[in-house]
Amino acid sequence: MGWLVVTFDLPVTAKKQRKAATDFRNFLIDDGYQMIQFSVYARSCVTFARQKTHIERVKKHLPPEGSVRAIFVTRSQWEKSYVIQGSPATESEAEDMPEQIQLW
Repeated sequence: MGWLVVTFDLPVTAKKQRKAATDFRNFLIDDGYQMIQFSVYARSCVTFARQKTHIERVKKHLPPEGSVRAIFVTRSQWEKSYVIQGSPATESEAEDMPEQIQLW
């Protein structure tokens, strides 16, 4: 079990590029990803087969320009991440796996 993290850097100077970037973000949300930061989205995956399925979906929805990167992070690695916010800095817990996933 773990998280599939998708990060991207997409051009947004032209109207067509902004639409492509928005469409890609909307696809990620519709496919079950949650926004971690502005260009960082993550979704839980129970198995490596599910990970592969979602990677293929990302590939089918790639914008024509820009850079997209996907990485799988195990649940253990995710739980050890540092979430640091604000000034002065405060630390909070990483996101939990969705409830239905925890039953596995």
